Amino acid sequence: MTSVCLVRRIAARQAIVFEALITAEGIRSWWGPDDGPATSAEVDARVGGGFRVRFRTVDGLEHECAGEFLEIERPRRVVMSWRWTRNGQIEEHDRESRVEIRLRAIETGTELTLVHSLLSDENSARAHEGGWDGALQKLIRQFPTTLEVS
Repeated sequence: MTSVCLVRRIAARQAIVFEALITAEGIRSWWGPDDGPATSAEVDARVGGGFRVRFRTVDGLEHECAGEFLEIERPRRVVMSWRWTRNGQIEEHDRESRVEIRLRAIETGTELTLVHSLLSDENSARAHEGGWDGALQKLIRQFPTTLEVS
């Protein structure tokens, strides 16, 4: 099995970034590998609750993924199952993988670590790495470059 690990720094407080990970509104604002929109997000943010997100890539293709929240440690960590329900990586169809997102408060905001594991092979890992990188770039762009101290 193969995994992807990405670390990004975001100029926002940990609690604010956490909300972007577990709310439909937050997820719609950043999920998807490029500047195409997330067209819908359904989220039941509790252990055992599910999520379903549909997004359109700039080439016009509609993709949809879904899963279940396995662990939620507010505001530090979210673990969820992941499966493609429409398009996505063909080698991942009918397979379930795992996404873990950890948040750590740092002086300039939040350090986010995303690990997507249990992927089928290196090609899938590279494709998911590119997709998550694009999505995380959208998340980073949502926040100003400086933090307000409160």
